[in-house]
Amino acid sequence: MSRIFFPIVMATMFVFGIFRSAPCPAQESDDTVNATVLEEMVVTAPPIIEGNIIDRYAAPRTIVTESQIKDLNAQDLATALRTTPGVTISRFDYLGSFGGGEGGGIFIRGMGSSRPGSEIKTFIDGVPMFMSVWNHPLLDLMAIDPAGSIEVYKSPQPQNFGNAYAAVNIVPKEKKTDGFVTKTQLAGGSYSTLITTLENGGKVDRFDYYVGGGFRRSNGHRDDSNGELRDVYGRLGYELSRAWKIALFTLLTDNYAMDPGSEDRPSTAKQGRYETKNILTSATLSHEYDVLKGEIKAYRNNGKGNWLDNPTSKPGVKEKLYNDFLFYGVKAKETITIPGGGELLAGVDWDYTKGSYDKDLSDGTSDNWDGHDFAILSPYTALNWFFGSRDALYFIPSAGVRYYDNTDFNSELAPHAGVILGYESTEVYANYARGVVYPGLEVVVMSEKVIPALKESWKNLKAEKTDHYEVGITQRFGAWAVVDISLFYDRGRDRFVLVPPPPPPPTYANIERFTIRGLEASVTVNPLDNLSLFAGLTLLDTDPSDLPYAPDTTVSGGLNYRFLKNFKLSLDGLWVSKMYVGPQARKYDTENEDKVDSYFLANTKISYAYEPESKAWEGEIFLAVENLTNEKYEYLPGYPMPGTNFIAGVNLTF
Repeated sequence: MSRIFFPIVMATMFVFGIFRSAPCPAQESDDTVNATVLEEMVVTAPPIIEGNIIDRYAAPRTIVTESQIKDLNAQDLATALRTTPGVTISRFDYLGSFGGGEGGGIFIRGMGSSRPGSEIKTFIDGVPMFMSVWNHPLLDLMAIDPAGSIEVYKSPQPQNFGNAYAAVNIVPKEKKTDGFVTKTQLAGGSYSTLITTLENGGKVDRFDYYVGGGFRRSNGHRDDSNGELRDVYGRLGYELSRAWKIALFTLLTDNYAMDPGSEDRPSTAKQGRYETKNILTSATLSHEYDVLKGEIKAYRNNGKGNWLDNPTSKPGVKEKLYNDFLFYGVKAKETITIPGGGELLAGVDWDYTKGSYDKDLSDGTSDNWDGHDFAILSPYTALNWFFGSRDALYFIPSAGVRYYDNTDFNSELAPHAGVILGYESTEVYANYARGVVYPGLEVVVMSEKVIPALKESWKNLKAEKTDHYEVGITQRFGAWAVVDISLFYDRGRDRFVLVPPPPPPPTYANIERFTIRGLEASVTVNPLDNLSLFAGLTLLDTDPSDLPYAPDTTVSGGLNYRFLKNFKLSLDGLWVSKMYVGPQARKYDTENEDKVDSYFLANTKISYAYEPESKAWEGEIFLAVENLTNEKYEYLPGYPMPGTNFIAGVNLTF
C-alpha cells in the first residue's frame, strides 16, 4: 500500500462527507454530540470504561466505547486499555507497537505472555487478527479508528469464543439513526507527532454506511523510536426486511515501529524495524425475530508482519524476515427463545489459518519456510433459563459445551456452567469454564526451521487447558453508582514447552502448570450530571511467582467533569506494582529474571466545545498531557518510557 493511497482516500472521503452531511432539518443525527447545550445532557459519560456486562451465562465482559477512547486520547489499542482493570500493557515506543512481545503487548489477568504463542486472541468484527506464523497478537493491526466499542473478555467463555483463555474484540462503528455525520481531527504534539483522522457515516431508509481512516506518525521519545499507523475502513449495511440485514466490513492497515534498543546494550543490538499490514473483509447476514436471533459471518483476513534489519548471531549480519498470514472461515450462531424463560444457543465456527515466511540476510544468503495450515471446526451449544422477575427476585442457571475438532491435534471439549441470583439492584453470579488453546503454526516452524532437532515431536502435543472459576457481585445504586467485585481462580495445565537435552534430542512436551488467583473491583459514581468518577483495583497471586506482566497490585482511576458550560476535563491515573517482564519462554524450567519497578502514571485532557447558532457544525479544541508527574518508568529494563508530553488539536463535526 503506497504512501500516496492514504491521502487520496482521505481527501475523497472528506469531499464526499462535506456534501453528504450538509445541514438539513430532516436529517439531524443523534450521533452528533451537542457538547455546548448541557441542558440536553443526562449524565457525563463515565471515564476509563463504559461498564461491565454479565450475560445470561454468568460470563462478564468489559466495554470501552468511543467516548472513553476519546477522553483517554488513546491513539492505539494499548493506550485505550491500559487503565482497564485486569489489563496490563507493554511497549517500547511512544506510538506504535514493535512486534508482538514486550515491544507491544496486552496481558489480561496474568495471561498472554507466552512466546511464541499466546493465551490471548484478538479480533475485529469477530474476525481473527493476529500473526498466525508465531501465533500471537500484533497490536498495530488492531486499528482503533473503526472502533465503535472494544470488548474485553477476561476469562474463557466457550459460548462467545474459542481457542483462547481471554480475548479482545473491536466492534466496528455503525450509523444507527437516519441522517449523515462527518467527523475529522487534526492534532500534533511532542516528538513531532502528527495525527489526522476522518470519518463519515450515513443512514437513509434501509441503507447505512460508515467509512473512515486515520494517519498517525511520531519521531518518538528516543532515537530510533519512531512509528507510523495508517488505516482505512468501511462498513455497509442494508435491511433486507424488518427481520433480516446484511453487512459488509473491510479494513486496511499499514504500520511500522522501530526498536530504540536497550540503554544497557550497544546500539548494534537494536532489533530494527517491524512492519505490519493487512486486508480484512467480512460479510454478515443477520436476523432477529421475537423468538429467533442469529447470524452467519464469512470472513477473510490476510496480511504481513515483516521484521527488518534484525541482528543475527553472526557479527555484522542482519536479516529481513517477511511473515505472511492468512485467515478465512465461517461463523454461525442462533439463539432460540423458549417460552417460560429459556434461551437455547447453538453455533459453529470453522476457522482456517495458514502462514509462511521468506528470509533475506545481509550477507547475500536467503531462506524460506513454505508454511503450514490447519483448521478448527468447533460447534457449541448452551442453555440458560430465567426464573422470577427482574423487578424482584430472579435466578438464571446455565450450562453449555464447545467441541473442538482440529486437523492437526486431538479433539477437546470445553464445558461451562453458571448461575446468576439477583434481587432488584443486586446481582450475584458464579461461573466455571474450561479454556482450550491449541498449539499453532509456531510449533511447526520452530521444528522445521528454527530447531530442526525437534523433528516431529510437535505432532505429539495436545491443547493447553485451564479451568476457570469466578464469583462476583454487582450492586447498583440507581443511576448514581455501580460497584462490581469479582474473585477468580485459574488452574492451568498441559502448557507446552521445549524440553532440552539431556538426554537428546530436544522435544516438545505438555508438562507445565500454573495457577492464578485474583480479585478485581471497580466503582463508577455519578454524583452530578456533569461529573463521573471511576476507580478500579486488580490483585493477582500467581504460581509460578515470576509470571510476566502479572503485577500483584494495579490501581486505576479517572474522572470526567464538564464545567463553565463549554469545558470538559478528563483525568486518568494508574499505579502498577513492581512486576516480572519479558516473554514467558517456551523452554522447560526457565525462570524469568527481568523486573521493573512500580510506577504511577497520570494523564489529563482538557477541551473546549463550540457550536455556532446555525448548529451546522461543532468544534472542539483540546490539550492532552501524558505523564503529568514526569514519572520515570519502563515496561522492560533499559527501555525508559516518555516523560511529560502533550498533544493538542481540533475536532470538527458536521
